[in-house]
Amino acid sequence: MFEITETAANNLKAYFEQNKVDSPVRVALMQGGCSGAALGLALDEPGENDKVFEEGTLKFVVEDQLLVRCGSIKVDFIEAGYRSGFSISSANPVGGGGCGTCSGSCE
Repeated sequence: MFEITETAANNLKAYFEQNKVDSPVRVALMQGGCSGAALGLALDEPGENDKVFEEGTLKFVVEDQLLVRCGSIKVDFIEAGYRSGFSISSANPVGGGGCGTCSGSCE
């Protein structure tokens, strides 16, 4: 249902240590621009409709309905130089529905 790669966990732990952060991480549906919605990460406390996953010292929060919609969720970290970052994927894609063009604004 929920997986975080070792690389992603190590990068998240390093970020938390450097910035003195002590918070659960929410996996949430973020509204996108032309590409539509995508899964993203945010700092947040669990609510009554959330499922909590603990991976070592890290705690992740996912809303129950989002988990049902996604099937399973995987958090990874992609090493790509200045474009490095977290990648959140799911068994059932949540993106799409954008306008199909990216000329600065979608109608």
